[in-house]
Amino acid sequence: MMHLARLDEPLRLELGGTLEQPEIAYHTFGTLNAEGSNVVWVCHALTANSDVADWWPHTVEEAGFLDPSRWFVVCANVLGSCYGTTGPLSLNPATGEPYYESFPRLTMRDVVEAHRRLAGHLGIGHIHAVVGASVGGFQAIEWAVAEPQRFSRLALIATAPKASPWAIAIDETQRMAIFADSTYGEHRPDAGAAGLAAARALGLLTYRGPEGYNLSQQNHADAACVLPGLPSQHRACTYQRHQGDKLIRRFNAYSYVAILDTFDTHDVGRGRGGVEAALASLGSEGLDTMVVGLSTDLIFTPAEMRQLAAMIPGSKFAEISSPLGHDGFLVEYQQLNKLLIPFMEWKK
Repeated sequence: MMHLARLDEPLRLELGGTLEQPEIAYHTFGTLNAEGSNVVWVCHALTANSDVADWWPHTVEEAGFLDPSRWFVVCANVLGSCYGTTGPLSLNPATGEPYYESFPRLTMRDVVEAHRRLAGHLGIGHIHAVVGASVGGFQAIEWAVAEPQRFSRLALIATAPKASPWAIAIDETQRMAIFADSTYGEHRPDAGAAGLAAARALGLLTYRGPEGYNLSQQNHADAACVLPGLPSQHRACTYQRHQGDKLIRRFNAYSYVAILDTFDTHDVGRGRGGVEAALASLGSEGLDTMVVGLSTDLIFTPAEMRQLAAMIPGSKFAEISSPLGHDGFLVEYQQLNKLLIPFMEWKK
């Protein structure tokens, strides 16, 4: 069940502006033990919600690394999203109307500050493990560097310590698709929907990559044809349209742009002497780290993931074999559970 917390103090934002009493949507799974030592905080990716069991199959169950009979799992919906946390469709207290495009610009550190405030609201001090994949990994690594003493474990999956030019270019291409929709900017929740659908289709090309598409989107042998052997519709085409339509039924263009913009601010080394210095600091706090890459990931490549692991003193590195690119972290749960179940064990 989703819970909603209203933060009493205003959240002052890095790039200027304030969110007055922002609301944070969150889910919990399992039971907090008497010592408060079994908290696992999951940071979610771009368009996910706080219901980890909804978007990360076979992880929040007895055989999963987020086993709720053992762990007290917390996940908070990020600022700017549309799943209960304050975002562009929320009411601006200064006007009584939704923010829409006037929603203030956020940084990844603002998102992490909201997590920290929520942890305080819930009475959570020490966190056994913080887990993040993709954009969730941005949050996890930023939080771990800001408060390394708060955690015993850090699990980083298909992510990076800094938004790369390649990743930012992917984001910008998606924004261009949204901005090309002439309805974007109109004050209604479905504004920019066609652009959002196109942005999602563009994004999926990078999430899955050629191996994933060639494996799963071959034309059916019995497809209707306009000529012998020539399908009237290619399966890959209908898949792209389906995925775009699916997203616009559950998301909005304003939140999508807000989160892409936040993504692009990510740099754990900013103001800390650079990425290497920031990551090196994790080694002095007794924090155990596992970095997991995906063999066909086009966004956070295996080479980049190995480089990330090399910059964190004492970290472990593992690679999941998957033809499904970046999205493999959502699908290859058996490999992920095999890696993370032992990693999550208590310190000896």
